[in-house]
Amino acid sequence: MSSTLNLNDDKTVETVMVGRYMEMEQEGEKKTAKSRFSSLLWHGGSAYDAWFSCASNQVAQVLLTLPYSFSQLGMISGILLQLFYGLMGSWTAYLISILYVEYRTRKEREKVDFRNHVIQWFEVLEGLLGKHWRNVGLVFNCTFLLFGSVIQLIACASNIYYINDKLDKRTWTYIFGACCATTVFIPSFRNYRIWSFLGLLMTTYTAWYLAIAALLHGQVEGVKHSGPAKMVLYFTGATNILYTFGGHAVTVEIMHAMWKPQKFKSIYLLATAYVLTLTLPSAAAVYWSFGDQLLEHSNAFALLPRTPFRDAAVILMLVHQFITFGFACTPLYFVWEKAVGLHDCRSMCKRAAARLPVVVPIWFLAIIFPFFGPINSAVGSLLVSFTVYIIPALAYMSTFRFGHARENAVEPPPRCFGGWIGAYTINTIIVGWVLVIGFGFGGWASMTNFIHQINTFGLFTKCYQCPPPLPPISLPVDTPVVAPSPFSYNIISNSSQSTFSSSPSLSPSASYFPHHFHHHNYHHGH
Repeated sequence: MSSTLNLNDDKTVETVMVGRYMEMEQEGEKKTAKSRFSSLLWHGGSAYDAWFSCASNQVAQVLLTLPYSFSQLGMISGILLQLFYGLMGSWTAYLISILYVEYRTRKEREKVDFRNHVIQWFEVLEGLLGKHWRNVGLVFNCTFLLFGSVIQLIACASNIYYINDKLDKRTWTYIFGACCATTVFIPSFRNYRIWSFLGLLMTTYTAWYLAIAALLHGQVEGVKHSGPAKMVLYFTGATNILYTFGGHAVTVEIMHAMWKPQKFKSIYLLATAYVLTLTLPSAAAVYWSFGDQLLEHSNAFALLPRTPFRDAAVILMLVHQFITFGFACTPLYFVWEKAVGLHDCRSMCKRAAARLPVVVPIWFLAIIFPFFGPINSAVGSLLVSFTVYIIPALAYMSTFRFGHARENAVEPPPRCFGGWIGAYTINTIIVGWVLVIGFGFGGWASMTNFIHQINTFGLFTKCYQCPPPLPPISLPVDTPVVAPSPFSYNIISNSSQSTFSSSPSLSPSASYFPHHFHHHNYHHGH
């Protein structure tokens, strides 16, 4: 009995020591006012920093598309799937955190020093299960993060077009690609302290703006809530919600930035709980207000009247896209640094220069595939389903498949979930559900939509889903033509928008624009 207690005590000590390098390095250092201010804004590593990072990264542009998903799913299915996938995402993030602590504890028993090395998910898989698991994890994780960064870049161009349509979306993609490339100068997730905090404030403002603006607007005349109507739309909407709560592909990097990673276990669940307070009210309110109109306007901004509050929300979401781009791209920077042998370099300028080639393919892919909504659904079904749901569940079961591994586990599963039997049961259900519903039906629906976009618009389209120019008005020869002033043009535009919004029979899609420009208008993103 005493030996068992000693063994447990040793495990506790080992677990507590995980990730305390930064604290040990700072012990005895004299802190100046400058260092305190820098630490406040720049050097994060607490549980609060991890919570802000998880909550800020989990929901961004996808917040604007959840009302569109509700129109595909219906109100009840939309609410239930958000709750279900939120819990599922929290569970798999918990599994990733357990595997990280298990891997790091084993390595530190071997006296491995991680002070100048950022542990990543594929390294955890290699250390626990071998090189084949490493290769699978590396391919899926890097591909997901690559296209995740592409989505953020496309989202920037799509959003800014609401405020300034003088430039086409491809040109805006060039501009924001150059802006997002500045993230190469941010060393690690520990340095996102102030950005994570601001990002969450921006998302919170946008979510409550959507909810309040929709309620004040009221229901449009003749509103209908007919979802779900088609199977392909239903599974497309379900895949979008799966993608919404699958943002924990950077869990290992966030944990490694913490001073005490073992505290991460419940952080993602708490972050998800807060995110649900943003996504549920906003999506439900906008869907209640506009109903089936959302099927043709998948970005919630498209149906709300332009006001200073809406413009502020658009600008804040643009800034948040920059932050989310950094979150998605930083793990790719680490992988590339390790490949070229500069990961342990002390010079940030050399590391930043080495990171720049990572941005180039992201930039290029954003120009080739500007299909903002369809590419999100494809990434969600084909990549997110494996990266953050199936692979972590299978890796956990494979790591602890033998009795001695379960006996020596640093963090056994909680008894409230049924211990090992309960954990394996939950993991089996997750693998089966995501494989059939997320990857199977979701992949079919999303790829059907993606191929349709390619056939309709083609690759390298200059301004994806932009309204076509109005045809010239022919006048009699003797009629004098007087150009309207910009002020009068704005009055006419605003009055036309309000007329279109209030009268379905006078909608732009019915009067002026081809159907395919509006059926998938302003698609979603994470």
